[in-house]
Amino acid sequence: MTGSDPELVVPAEIRDAILERAREGAPEESCGIFGGDFEPEGRSRVRSQYPAENVAETPRTRYRIDPEEQLAIFERLEDRGEEIVGFYHSHPRGPPRLSATDRAQATWPDRSYLIVSLEPLEIGSWRWREAEASGEKRFTRERIVLE
Repeated sequence: MTGSDPELVVPAEIRDAILERAREGAPEESCGIFGGDFEPEGRSRVRSQYPAENVAETPRTRYRIDPEEQLAIFERLEDRGEEIVGFYHSHPRGPPRLSATDRAQATWPDRSYLIVSLEPLEIGSWRWREAEASGEKRFTRERIVLE
């Protein structure tokens, strides 16, 4: 594996939990944060997931985690000795890929952005990289490894 081939290791029980949450939350998007072992250039490992309330004005087509709730989750992660691995949300009626809005609103370089699609039932994940010269955001598809 090279630095250009990121991987996200996800335990099957965490995958199952976020799939169930996406189903229960439909038709609105569900969202949350992954904690675990973060590796910016290689394999990050999810050890926990922290569901968050979607406070977007249009929760059927967007997600937004309340900044205070996000801070509280970050504090819980730190207290448990975990790092921020990334974020997840669902696309109840959309493809398992980043939308233009998802790309524009990403704020955590090198972290994973996992999307659960219900139609079709599929999961995809990307790492956000910032181009050094231009500062432009680009996303690299990452391999999901189930444990």
